[in-house]
Amino acid sequence: MLVSKTLLEVKNLKQYFPVKSGFKTIPLKAVDDVSFTINEGETLGLVGESGCGKTTVGRTLLHLYEPTAGEIIFDGEKVTKKNINRMRKKMQMVFQDPYSSLDPRMTVEDIIGEPLDVHKLYSNRKERREKVLELMNYVGLNSEHATRYAHEFSGGQRQRIGIARALAVDPKFIVCDEPVSALDVSIQAQVINMFEDLQAKLGVAYLFIAHDLLVVHHISKRIAVMYLGKIVEIADSDDLNANPLHPYTQSLLSAIPIPDPNITRSRKRIVLEGDVPSPLNMPTGCAFRTRCPYATEQCAKECPTLTDRGNGHMVACFNK
Repeated sequence: MLVSKTLLEVKNLKQYFPVKSGFKTIPLKAVDDVSFTINEGETLGLVGESGCGKTTVGRTLLHLYEPTAGEIIFDGEKVTKKNINRMRKKMQMVFQDPYSSLDPRMTVEDIIGEPLDVHKLYSNRKERREKVLELMNYVGLNSEHATRYAHEFSGGQRQRIGIARALAVDPKFIVCDEPVSALDVSIQAQVINMFEDLQAKLGVAYLFIAHDLLVVHHISKRIAVMYLGKIVEIADSDDLNANPLHPYTQSLLSAIPIPDPNITRSRKRIVLEGDVPSPLNMPTGCAFRTRCPYATEQCAKECPTLTDRGNGHMVACFNK
């Protein structure tokens, strides 16, 4: 059995944003002490409700936000301010909104060709055009689309343009930030299948950020669950769905609709009480304790760390 090499290692990543409150500035802890690894050619799913810090993790990995603290090690080399421009040849991002992430004044050929221009990956105009057409073919776009503008395309086609742009520099790793959430369900399936085909063909690794657990389960080898800036559970995709250990993960999974009335009637929906605390005024100890049915005094005093419960199933909880 081949052992996959670790491609990306994230250690104790923190991303705090200064927010003014009256006369003082307090830190908004968008990402707080997050650690995980992604192997070559692997997909790690990152899930959680809106505002938990998923997108901030993805953007911080590519230094679109300067990390407050922590280490990002890519392909054995630490990612820093000095080498990020070189590293971006290997690390790319597909953005959530295919409507705002494409320049409306540029043709498709120029949008996809821009990374080739930035990194000087062609010797003449003919080679540039050939590379752009090859990338368009990869993602299911026709050569006659090259001279059109983004507004002439549907959402699914625009997302394909964004994916082709990310693939232009032949990256080893792509952050997929909710790449199908703005698309119709039938188009979602096409785009997800395309991601899988490209991974099989090119061996690219993904951090797949989404809030749809069914989509993440389908595409990911492992899944990490985030709550208020922290990862509370990481496990193999099938293991997490069959045996969720953290109370928050159990609640998320119980909310997934199943198209079978008999199963739906027999399932127990776990409804969390209370509201998500503000990241500007976090509770002491475990951030989830204010909504957790199993919270104890220990949860209020200290924050649980991720511990291995067997087969790489990591959970941050004292009572599970």
